[in-house]
Amino acid sequence: MQEIGHWINGKIVKGTSGRFADVMNPATGEVQAKVALATLGELDHAIQEAAKAQVGWAATNPQRRARVMMAFGALINQNMDKLAEMVAREHGKTIPDARGDVQRGLEVIEVCMGAPAMLKGEMMDSAGPGIDLYAMRQPLGVVAGITPFNFPAMIPLWKIGPALSSGNAMILKPSERVPSTSLFLAELLQQAGLPDGVLQVVNGDKEVVDGILDHPVIQGVGFVGSTPIAQYIYGRAASNGKRAQCFGGAKNHMVIMPDADLDKAADALVGAGYGAAGERCMAISVAVPVGEKTADALIERLIPRIEKLKVGPYTAGNDVDFGPVITKASKDRILGLINSGVEQGAKLVVDGRGFTLQGYENGFFVGPSLFDHVTPDMEIYKQEIFGPVLSTVRARSYDEALKLVMDNEYGNGTAIFTADGDTARDFASRVNVGMVGINFPIPVPLSYFSFGGWKKSAFGDLNQYGPDAFRFYTKTKTVTARWFSGIKEGASLNFKALD
Repeated sequence: MQEIGHWINGKIVKGTSGRFADVMNPATGEVQAKVALATLGELDHAIQEAAKAQVGWAATNPQRRARVMMAFGALINQNMDKLAEMVAREHGKTIPDARGDVQRGLEVIEVCMGAPAMLKGEMMDSAGPGIDLYAMRQPLGVVAGITPFNFPAMIPLWKIGPALSSGNAMILKPSERVPSTSLFLAELLQQAGLPDGVLQVVNGDKEVVDGILDHPVIQGVGFVGSTPIAQYIYGRAASNGKRAQCFGGAKNHMVIMPDADLDKAADALVGAGYGAAGERCMAISVAVPVGEKTADALIERLIPRIEKLKVGPYTAGNDVDFGPVITKASKDRILGLINSGVEQGAKLVVDGRGFTLQGYENGFFVGPSLFDHVTPDMEIYKQEIFGPVLSTVRARSYDEALKLVMDNEYGNGTAIFTADGDTARDFASRVNVGMVGINFPIPVPLSYFSFGGWKKSAFGDLNQYGPDAFRFYTKTKTVTARWFSGIKEGASLNFKALD
């Protein structure tokens, strides 16, 4: 059986711990590879080597670093099919969805090709008599990225691009469930001209995560995953004096107003709720139709669309809408939450619990499910299901719908479908959620903006990619310079203005 190691100093190396995690085929339920789990000694070696490499990389001018990003982007495009197949094989998502995973990561790399413009400082001459002031952006040093299973290409690229183009070295710890994509991206970066050691890929579990959080050389940590782990990582990193940006879970609502185009709203809900088997932090998991008439009409449109969805392995190509969930534990948890919804009184309009697929009986498949008459006290509403389950919470008014969104503990994304501009503007202005869609179900900003949620969906004050990423991965140094030409003054013990 294939054993997957680490990427250290520009080459694949075998693990030495003797500990491995299974890399599953979610469609069959079989183990397809084993990934080595690093020791703290292996992690320390990778970090120390990264620190050595970072010195020269930081001294490389920003334009040359940007050229590496340009070459890297070209290589990603050339290897798009291979990357998509790699993502689909370990995650289970369809090939078109896997290509989207890679593409949205590539878009961040494309922005990083213009990194020099993001890294410019500020300057003011003659700020005082003979005094010039200027501020420089300098890299943090060695940083770490801890990335989740659900986007094996996109989120590592969100971390790699801004961190490296800012002059840092990075320790990337991908999810042990989907390790292969990150290792291949490291190979492509080497081909693009990245010096060995600047990117190290260390596979591991909680032992490695804690080692990253406690290591004195690591200056910043970026994480994406569940809210409890995000909060844990943020707290431990901050207590060790590290900069941290940690993104957690979500419970994304879509409000459907009576004046909305209900066919378009239904299509949007199906795509946003069931794509990637619901394993997206920006998935819409709660539909909030306003008014009983709107709710009845929406449910009527949703049922046939959901019942037509095709579930299967990625190898079935374009004949499949979504694939399995990542593990048997995930499947069991999702089915348990569906059962709890039924027990607590929600109406299960489309039941995906009994889904089976001939030849893939041991796969981690869950059919699409749709609930109606869900209430906020139910577990299916309170928990992030992270599966192909859409809950419908009926609201009597716009204000009640808005309050439902605002009272939820998560604040990652939300959307409203309406034909009324005043309602849309009011919703966007008042809602306490980080990313808002208007007649747009998954409001993931384009890569030259920044991605990030509010409330328990994010910990830290800077978002991912875009301008915020360059702020996160750099620190500001301000220089006050005086030139004494024509200035005559003696010593002064007074603290005074420079002007």
